[in-house]
Amino acid sequence: MTRRGILLFAALGIAWGIPYLFIKVAVSELDPGMVVLARSGLAAILLLPLALFRHQVWPVLKRWKPMLAYTLVEIVFPWYFLSSAEQHLPSSTAGLLLAAVPLAGVAIAFLMGRPERLSGVNWLGILLGMLGVAALVGLDVAGSDLFAVAEMGVVVVGYALGPAILARWMSDLPGVGIVAVSLAGAAVVFVPFVLLTGGVPTSWPSPQVIVAVLVLAVVCSALAFLLMVGLIAEIGPVKATTITYVNPAVAIVAGVLVLGERVTVWTVVGFVLVLLGSYLVTRHRRDDAIGEAIAPPERSSSA
Repeated sequence: MTRRGILLFAALGIAWGIPYLFIKVAVSELDPGMVVLARSGLAAILLLPLALFRHQVWPVLKRWKPMLAYTLVEIVFPWYFLSSAEQHLPSSTAGLLLAAVPLAGVAIAFLMGRPERLSGVNWLGILLGMLGVAALVGLDVAGSDLFAVAEMGVVVVGYALGPAILARWMSDLPGVGIVAVSLAGAAVVFVPFVLLTGGVPTSWPSPQVIVAVLVLAVVCSALAFLLMVGLIAEIGPVKATTITYVNPAVAIVAGVLVLGERVTVWTVVGFVLVLLGSYLVTRHRRDDAIGEAIAPPERSSSA
């Protein structure tokens, strides 16, 4: 890997590893819907001019049906439920649970009629990943926040389904255009939602919350996507998928150092099993992976 590739990889690993920390800070004062509205709206303001300049908006809008489905499953539902879950779960646990996205991707491919041919190593990865999630949910969370865990389940499924939609119906569309339009669409959805649910803050948020929202929008969303595009151009889509195994580690370190979150033995066990499982599930199948799919800003698949 070149020096530029290393720098891009490190920057993207941080940009997609810290959202959980800043979401945790933001939802301490803001409604989850308001967090998503501010994040998606600000990121769209930054990326839409670039997409318009490149004439990438109209081609995306013409494919509005799959684009709407992608926006809902990749941003609207996952970002809201992730923010809601982090009102109850440690940011590090949320980051670790999302490392199970490759496991959900196997089930999504099967349900969409495009099942992967799994080797014995892949099945071993599925088993280890499930054991890792069980360790996190049953022993680390200890059943105290099962509703929040269920919300994280929605996030995992959404993040696995989004790239599948892209690969099947929008693989020929420009990436910046897709992300810019989806972010703008999410912001439009959340404007009435926030107004109707009373999510508009009644007082000005604290400086740390304002900074958290700005970081989520600018660094973890808009900049992270541009970093991903640069990384794929520099090292290729296959190697770029290894960013999956960096983000959870960054999430744990950020949660411990900044928020003082505890790390139990089951956190470590779950971390090792989930990441090892994800690695084995994707082993020997990376050439078929959706290297050009847009990852969520805080996801290794884009967070």
